[in-house]
Amino acid sequence: MYFSFPTMKKIKSALISVFNKDRIDEICSHLSSNNVTIYSTGGTYEYISNLGISIKKVEDLTSYPSILNGRVKTLHPKVFGGILKTNSESDIKDSKNYDIPDIDLVIVDLYPFEETVKNTKNHSEIIEKIDIGGVSLIRAAAKNYENVLCISSSSQYLKLIEILKGDCSTDISTRKNLAAQAFKKSSDYDSKIFSYIDKETIQEDSVIRELRYGENPHQKGRFIGDLKDYISQINGKEISYNNLLDIDASLDLLRDLDSDKSIFLIHKHNNPCGVAIRDSVLEAYEDALSCDNISAFGGILTSNKTIDKISANQINKLFFEIIIAHDFEEEALTILKSKKNRIIIKLNKIPSKSIQSRSCLNGVLEQDVDKKIENFQDFKVVTKQSPNKNNSDDLVLASVIAKHTKSNCIVIVKNQQLIGSGMGQVSRIDALDQAIEKSKKFGFELRESSLASDAFFPFSDCVEISHQNGINSIVQPGGSVRDQDSIDFCNENKMSMVFSGIRHFRH
Repeated sequence: MYFSFPTMKKIKSALISVFNKDRIDEICSHLSSNNVTIYSTGGTYEYISNLGISIKKVEDLTSYPSILNGRVKTLHPKVFGGILKTNSESDIKDSKNYDIPDIDLVIVDLYPFEETVKNTKNHSEIIEKIDIGGVSLIRAAAKNYENVLCISSSSQYLKLIEILKGDCSTDISTRKNLAAQAFKKSSDYDSKIFSYIDKETIQEDSVIRELRYGENPHQKGRFIGDLKDYISQINGKEISYNNLLDIDASLDLLRDLDSDKSIFLIHKHNNPCGVAIRDSVLEAYEDALSCDNISAFGGILTSNKTIDKISANQINKLFFEIIIAHDFEEEALTILKSKKNRIIIKLNKIPSKSIQSRSCLNGVLEQDVDKKIENFQDFKVVTKQSPNKNNSDDLVLASVIAKHTKSNCIVIVKNQQLIGSGMGQVSRIDALDQAIEKSKKFGFELRESSLASDAFFPFSDCVEISHQNGINSIVQPGGSVRDQDSIDFCNENKMSMVFSGIRHFRH
């Protein structure tokens, strides 16, 4: 049973364990003048003792010496019991039975881990600066903020001095506020340790590969990883920074496409500009190329099948940077190797990723990889008209392509072929206009085609423009307050629409 805790709490005892000793002399002077019992250990004890201030050793309290070169000093039941003790009957009884003192002020300044990482590459020295006892003291004191004041940083010393200049008492709001700051301090500290250890792990398990340059010639570039299990380069110049990004984008899309037929992809600047699923590699290549044969120039070509001689002869007519396939017939390889700089890659297996990370401001953003892939059974038909079989298959393909296309995007598919896409636009109407214009530019008939949007339509205007151009089936996430306007228009004009319920932004 817990009793109600006091709003005001007078400081009668303090535990001090700090790396940065600036202003500790002033703090201890105020503590001493207020008859506060001070406990400390190691270098902090020696520093305060040399000031001529009365102080007790933690070792005398615990009857246990500092061990393991000072790495274990405060980790003891009498120390943590004193910090975690509440005013419950059982806690008071335990404290009396085991001679546990009250500790109602904890001052900790952690080992400078981040500064050590910046100043040395000595791994052992860096690891030694991971504070264990200090973080534990902070968390214990912050958890029991109802009874304990936690000072977790030298930046809070001035605030503490103001408290000590008064009646040496704190209110619950002050203790709670400092407890929140303590947990943030602990969290940030652990985050920096994680970043260091994680980076070390990556570097231990991976190869650091210096690239010719980064995204542009004036930028340095490197790849940290090991590609040999996934891809094998069998011809061509050194793979560049931008090549790797395009390869990654292409394999990501290939991973999400499920078909026993021949899939052929053409990527440019990380976006698919050609996609077709056909009975043969040649058909798939020719139809993928026809999606946008201008953008395909200098692009990245990917097939899920073995490249044969007939297909290689046609593919060889195009200027492209990279071709990726599960295998190549010997004669096909001879044809494709005719351009010595052309990068030819055998796909051993597609990498499986769980986390995506990218630099942001002065840190790193991380997120789970978007592994959601919709089948038609996952879609919700929201119109009176249901998609026919062709539209159903095309809606699924369009949805997958949209997932791998830069937002804002619109993707148009017909007969398992990408026939138009608008990408990276700030307006969804602009993306739609771009997709329709491209489709018409390359001679495609939009009638009976299917459209996917990576996010919902805020108004019915995109649906109206689609109808005017012959598009008769649409998949979108849904979720707009004006969804019904789009549904009503579809119903009035015998269009089908399905909601996926999933947004696939790609920023």
